[in-house]
Amino acid sequence: QVQLVESGGGLVQAGGSLRLSCAASGLTFNRYAMGWFRQAPGKEREFVSAISWSGDNTAYADSVKGRFTISRDNPKNTVYLEMNSLKLEDTAVYYCASSWRPRGTITNSPTEYNYWGQGTQVTVSS
Repeated sequence: QVQLVESGGGLVQAGGSLRLSCAASGLTFNRYAMGWFRQAPGKEREFVSAISWSGDNTAYADSVKGRFTISRDNPKNTVYLEMNSLKLEDTAVYYCASSWRPRGTITNSPTEYNYWGQGTQVTVSS
């Protein structure tokens, strides 16, 4: 069955960096767009970033643009989220998700993602 396993979360001071990874199995990884979402306590799950099959199309939430970078390594079935200049408001559980969709396209709508990981906690402290 399909599995998405996130890793790399943790506790970091404001201004610091973390790199999240999401390892996928059980699906043809290079035929899925991938996305990162996050959910803070008491808040709705929100879009963070997405990347197309081949990595040639990416999108970011305004709140992370210029600080976060999404990338993927298709031979390794892994998608990454490099997070720099972390802020207190970046504290959340981060989820990766896969979306079966046409080549080159991406989406920020969680309803268009087919599979989800269990999440990894990111906590930014002052």
